[in-house]
Amino acid sequence: MYSAEQIQDLIEAALPDAQVRVEGDDGQHFAALVVSPQFEGKSRIEQHRMVYAALGDRMGGEIHALSLRTATPD
Repeated sequence: MYSAEQIQDLIEAALPDAQVRVEGDDGQHFAALVVSPQFEGKSRIEQHRMVYAALGDRMGGEIHALSLRTATPD
């Protein structure tokens, strides 16, 4: 099982300029907010794919569900 902190670390490693907040305490269901300048000019789907790529095969496996919000900095 993964912790919210471990998931946050994975996302931050892949998107080092991002501000990331991950919540969830049951080890399988999480909610994340990821704000990154790398999302500039990308569709919401492309932004989410970037985050999912950071998590790799863990999605749908160790990480059962992730509610994801992405944004560019103001």
